[in-house]
Amino acid sequence: MKIGIIGKGNVGNAIATGLSRKGHEIKHGHRDPKEPVSEAANWSEVIVLAVPYESVAVAAKAIGSAADGKVLVDVTNAIGENMNLAIGFSTSAAEELQKKLPKARVVKAFNTVFAPNQSTGRIGHEQLTLFVAGDDAEAKQTVMQLGRDIGFDPVDAGPLKSARYLEPMAMLLINLGYGLGMGTGIGYKLVKG
Repeated sequence: MKIGIIGKGNVGNAIATGLSRKGHEIKHGHRDPKEPVSEAANWSEVIVLAVPYESVAVAAKAIGSAADGKVLVDVTNAIGENMNLAIGFSTSAAEELQKKLPKARVVKAFNTVFAPNQSTGRIGHEQLTLFVAGDDAEAKQTVMQLGRDIGFDPVDAGPLKSARYLEPMAMLLINLGYGLGMGTGIGYKLVKG
């Protein structure tokens, strides 16, 4: 598939590495005028939004109607001041993105995984769980397959409003990794009995 990755930081590059390994074509779009967001969004079949939360509104505006009808993967986390969750009880970053780009098929995924593990879907020999939430069943299946291609065990986490749970899960992981010193070699694995 043609994957437009908006953002070229640790997360955007890690996901690009994982998807490239399986033969997906990648085009980055970011604040560098040599790689415009609009160009990557127009070219792509699937758009991955991997920018800091405070940059979402600007990125969404640059993506604009290029997202219409396309799968738009929201990898962001609603991190506010002092590393606190900026929103979350009655909405989520993913739901707010859907409001900004109403014709896109927004799916929340990859946000509960540290960037160093996003290119493999694993920590050592352990396969990590990729929680995927969205209102469009076909869009979720597309993202789940992309997750499998990288190496994750994808799990359908329900409708887009489930991002209200996934975003706090990411905050817990960030706190464990950085606040409590466990590092980025940790992640979530759903055990199925």
